[in-house]
Amino acid sequence: MAVIEKEVKALTQVTTFESGNEMAALAAAQINYHLMGYYPITPSTEIAQLLDAMGARGEHDIKLIAADGEHGSAGICYGAAVTGARVFNATSANGLMYMLEQLPVQSGTRFPMVMNLVTRSISGPLDIRGDHSDLYFALNTGWVILTASTPQAVYDMNIMALKIAEHADVRLPVIVAYDGFFTSHQKRKVDYFKDSAIVRDFVGECPTQYNFARDPKKPVTIGAHMNGDDLLNNHYQQSEAMYAAHDVFKEVAKEYSLISGRKYNVLDTYMMEDAEVALFLVNSAAETAKDAVDQLRKQGIKAGVVSPTIIRPFPAEELRAALKNVKTLLVGERADSYGAHGANLTQEVKAALQEDKDNETIVLSRVFGLGGKDFYTEDAIAFFEMAIAASEGNTPAAFDYFGHYPGEEEDALQPVIEPVYGDAFKSGLIHVEPQEDGKLKVRIPPLRALTAKPKRLAPGHGACPGCGIFSGLELFFKGIEGDIVVLFQTGCAYVTTTAYPHSSHKQTMIHNLFQNGAATLSGTVEAFFELKRRGEIEVSDDVTFVMVTGDGGMDIGMGSAIGTALRNHKLIILEYDNEGYMNTGSQMSYSTPFGHMTSTTGVGKKEQGKAFHHKDTAQIMAATNIPYVFTGSEAFPQDLVKKAAKAQWYAQNVGMVYGKILITCPLNWKSEDRYGNVIMESAVNSCFFPLYEVERGETTITYNPEARKKRIPLEDWLSYMGKTKHMLKPENQPLLDEFKQEVERRWQVLQAKHEHPSL
Repeated sequence: MAVIEKEVKALTQVTTFESGNEMAALAAAQINYHLMGYYPITPSTEIAQLLDAMGARGEHDIKLIAADGEHGSAGICYGAAVTGARVFNATSANGLMYMLEQLPVQSGTRFPMVMNLVTRSISGPLDIRGDHSDLYFALNTGWVILTASTPQAVYDMNIMALKIAEHADVRLPVIVAYDGFFTSHQKRKVDYFKDSAIVRDFVGECPTQYNFARDPKKPVTIGAHMNGDDLLNNHYQQSEAMYAAHDVFKEVAKEYSLISGRKYNVLDTYMMEDAEVALFLVNSAAETAKDAVDQLRKQGIKAGVVSPTIIRPFPAEELRAALKNVKTLLVGERADSYGAHGANLTQEVKAALQEDKDNETIVLSRVFGLGGKDFYTEDAIAFFEMAIAASEGNTPAAFDYFGHYPGEEEDALQPVIEPVYGDAFKSGLIHVEPQEDGKLKVRIPPLRALTAKPKRLAPGHGACPGCGIFSGLELFFKGIEGDIVVLFQTGCAYVTTTAYPHSSHKQTMIHNLFQNGAATLSGTVEAFFELKRRGEIEVSDDVTFVMVTGDGGMDIGMGSAIGTALRNHKLIILEYDNEGYMNTGSQMSYSTPFGHMTSTTGVGKKEQGKAFHHKDTAQIMAATNIPYVFTGSEAFPQDLVKKAAKAQWYAQNVGMVYGKILITCPLNWKSEDRYGNVIMESAVNSCFFPLYEVERGETTITYNPEARKKRIPLEDWLSYMGKTKHMLKPENQPLLDEFKQEVERRWQVLQAKHEHPSL
């Protein structure tokens, strides 16, 4: 990529083309924050990935901590901030929602940090593209909020944000918000400082004069319980600090302009000097609207655009000045405040204008661009036409959605396959019999006899070639007789089978987020039985409830799963383990094995893959004393089908079941599609993924590669995958040895439990 160096106030900057996420990561690396607690979520995930790659190359010293979920990441960041460390984070959409209760804790106790909010539509329904529905939930958290409409602004705002956050008159955390997939991923021309020392000199030294939890000789109490009077005073001081951030922003922006040559005002105004009609838009849409202004100006129409650079605190005074002569303002918002006759910023614009008794500006409100719906110049012109009509007395609706349509009756959704249920899924060939010792004896026919059972998923899903999810799930379902109700947590299996208006599911499928799937299905199960008990529904007794999780879902969802297990609801949790957060681009999860390379555990001179061992979920769930836990693999189909049959019996008659199946992910494991079954066999035969069950508390190894003389070295399994090739290099022998020792330790523990049922 060609770059151009130029001098601005004697400080060298480099001109290049980069995305918003890349510039956020670069700014963080140049500042060299102490710590980043993070959890991957599209479209902000790239920031952590980029920082990990830069860290592996030795380009910064930021301590990156992968949390178990966004709530945890917010806690990690807060815990670091109270020590006086400089702290950074990035999130989007439901990630912000999950950490939401933590955000007022940080602002209310006045500990600075910077978080990038790469804005995205919040669920439900799930949509991973950009709007501002997440941003609007942050408005009342007490965080200063800056907005960045271009990658250049993302870089600059991230540098200014820390200086604002740490200013003595502010001492508040700051959000830098920019549009997901618009600003975050689109590459634009950007200037950045070649020398990181310039950035560090600008933000200054990390403040040390405050009361931090860092010196045992100076004990502090942080977050003490307060009564009403104290809390009122606390929030008053916080409010004053928020308003102070307005002037501090202008002060910091002026300082920054001296070294960068780029000037930022609290309002970005375009052609507003004599504007009679104007649009108020946040972030990237404002850039599009400027093109519309240029077109309208050529027609003699005095149009303009107003876009806030800071929305907390809200720039009310500047807005009143900018709109003094505007006849009609249309406020376009990528989110709604349901039932308020206008979204959040519409109400704030109206409130600001109310303070100017001479202002007669008509304010219209339109919700647009939800879920990443594109906003074109033609759409901005349509907004201006509404504003012009209002100025001429032809007032359109004060509030409405823009771009919606009722649809045509002939386009009403129709099923494309006949419902499949009941006897269609009953082979009558699987027999489960309780024994005197309370355990189960299972008899299954040759697998070819079960091929007559229909698949639970119709053809047409959008998974990657070679994905092991669906072959593994379908094999498991061969062992389930009769109807199922299945809940899919967010992940590859969900998003590749339910792209509205299509669904690959032949029976009832429910979706909820990673962190709440098990709790959701437990509510479904109990409501089902209660409705049946009251005679309000009539269904057969053999409905089986299954929750499918994977892609790291047993990290962020572990708490919910354990709670469900302890309550012992009659359901099955089935985890497909692909060893990472594959649905967001192969980030490290707690199920990622030691040393394995992911997009957030890179390989370089300072890093050699994941630094700690994978979580043994099956053993964790067994410790909750649920009646049945198992591991399985499609490479050993009869073993898996038998365990599915057992799982169904226990889920229908006793309580909760947990099962874990290892599946391939050729894309992110960097393996060849044709080796999928071989890789699965090797994982089992190397004892990395042993096949066993814990039935009523007693462990049984169901396939012992040593007893069958089929055990292979761990290296044989690792050799099939590109993500582990570095582990086989001579210089990484200590890494390989540590991994082998842990695999062997776990295998020996499992054998001891097999041989001694009381363990």
